Parts: sequence; C-alpha cells; structure tokens
Amino acid sequence: MLLKAQSNLRSNKRPLDLVQIPIPAPEEGEVLIRVSACGVCHTELDEIEGRTPPPHFPVVPGHQVIGHIEARGKNVAGFKNNQRVGVAWIYSACNRCEFCLSGQENLCTSFKATGRDVNGGYAEYMKAPAAYTHPIPDIFSDAQAAPLLCAGAIGYRSLMLTGLQDGQFLGLTGFGASGHLVLKMSQHKFPKTPVYVFTRNPAEQKFALELGAVWAGDTEDTSPEQLHCIIDTTPAWKPVVEALANLRPGGRLVINAIRKEEADRYYLTRLDYPAHLWLEKEIKSVANLTRKDVGDFLRLAAEIPIKPEIQRFPLKDANQALVELKTGKIRGAKVLVVQE
Repeated sequence: MLLKAQSNLRSNKRPLDLVQIPIPAPEEGEVLIRVSACGVCHTELDEIEGRTPPPHFPVVPGHQVIGHIEARGKNVAGFKNNQRVGVAWIYSACNRCEFCLSGQENLCTSFKATGRDVNGGYAEYMKAPAAYTHPIPDIFSDAQAAPLLCAGAIGYRSLMLTGLQDGQFLGLTGFGASGHLVLKMSQHKFPKTPVYVFTRNPAEQKFALELGAVWAGDTEDTSPEQLHCIIDTTPAWKPVVEALANLRPGGRLVINAIRKEEADRYYLTRLDYPAHLWLEKEIKSVANLTRKDVGDFLRLAAEIPIKPEIQRFPLKDANQALVELKTGKIRGAKVLVVQE
C-alpha cells in the first residue's frame, strides 16, 4: 500500500493506494522479508496527515512488521532463510554518535523510522538491516506478534521511564493498542500496583475493567486516588492537562506519542501552574525506541505471556483500518494480515 502524498483522513478516506511495486533486493547487511502481518499504528495517521511526514513520496507505511526471511544480502550472520523475524519503528541509526554509543540510539540524529523514512510493512515484501531485525518467539502467532513491536515495545519503554515502584498507583490515559499492553505488562512487573484508566470511550472503559484495571473513567474524571505515574497514549492535548491534575506531588507523566494533533491545542491555555505542575510534578516524553527495548520486551512478553487483543484486516482494507483508528473504533490492536 503506497502513500503518495500528505492527506487529511477526514476528507480523504482512501489515503493509500494498492499498487504493484518491484520486490526490493537486499543489499549488504540486509535481509529481504516476506511479510505475513503488519500492525496498524496511530503514527501512520501522523505520517498521512503531515505531523511527522515522510521525507519523500511515495512511501509504504507500516512499522510493526512480521514475516519470514526470503533472502539475505552479503555479510548477514545469525539469521537463516525462512526464519520468522520482525521489524519495529527503529529501522537504523548511525551507530557512531554519542547517543548510539551510550545505548540511546532512539535519540540519534540519523535515526530512520520504518514506514516513514524507508518503505515499511504494508506490503508483501520489504527489506531491512539485519542488525535491526528481531527473531520472534514461537509462542505468538504472526498477527499477535505484530503489535508487540511498537504498541508493546514503546509501551514497555514508557513504563520503564515512569520509575514506578511496585505498590504505587499507575494511571493510563487512552486505552488502545499500547494502553492495553501496558496494563498487562504492569500486572506482571508490578503485581501490587493498581491501575486506573482514563478514556472517553465507554467500550474502552469496560475493556480496561475486564483486563483488571481497578477503576476506569472519562478523561475529565478525577481519579479515586492521586497517582504516582500516568502514561498518556493519546493523540490529543486535553488528556495531558487532565492527567497532570490527577498526579500526586512528585508524580511523573510520561507522554507516549510521536506527535500530538492540533485540534485541541487550545486546551493548553487551561494549564494552571499550581493545579497541574507545582510540587515537583514531571513531564517526560518518549522518543522512538531502541533495539534493546524491542528485544527486552519480546522476551518479557513471551515469559508472561502477553497476547494482545487484535482485529484482523486483509492488506487491501488498510484504509478501512486507518479510518476506524481515526474515528476511535478501537479494541486492542488492528493488524493487517498480508499472507497467511
């Protein structure tokens, strides 16, 4: 599926075109992957609508890619043909700068994102650097594994950035693909920690309670307890301001989003220093993710195990999946099934 230009999804319900393009040839250090499944992420909406635009058009979106190695370029070690692998948002980094050398390749100025800076997984084939390709545990089906590569891995990074200690109170604002996986992993890593969920969607509130949240309410509701940490997984500004009001003194809000939409930016004018930021409250953003995040989370997900709730779509229905994501028709994660 090709994105040929920036588009407004509200006026153009078919931003992607299904076309035939040549199968890419793997170069030195790369593998060619026969794609079987690819997760659908809100970041694709950010690419389509211009908040984090691709550097060139056309481009194949998709950065939660599962498939099997079809061919290997020169000097590829550690992989074999037909091995099942995955590619996440991190496609490559320079491996030379201070950030890369300190394990913070997510901050590298040469960071390349799968499905934005290079062609991604809304396709039958894609190529990727072997060094940024991950073996997938056998416990997961292809469709189950796809959301783990972004919704799960970046949710894992977000949870680690909270500095949460077991028994403290955790909040989640927004409860889509990433939110529901964070809830599952927090139950394993922090079994004494109650989780409170904020979402305007009653169906998502019900879903959160089904998965074990102790409370679920609207974005504007006041939590029954002041929270030590809150993870925001929404595309909007309103939940950020509302979340800050639910933090206890010294609490931390972690914003898990590549970009925020502009529609409710005015809500920032309601930010009140004494109510929202005083008493050493913190805001921390999540920037991309590292290879280590992906590997660590895949091992954790297999150990627990975490199996995401998924909705399947054939590749040809990618536009439908994106429109549903845009309009809030969400339960768990949406996955394009490319090849069974």
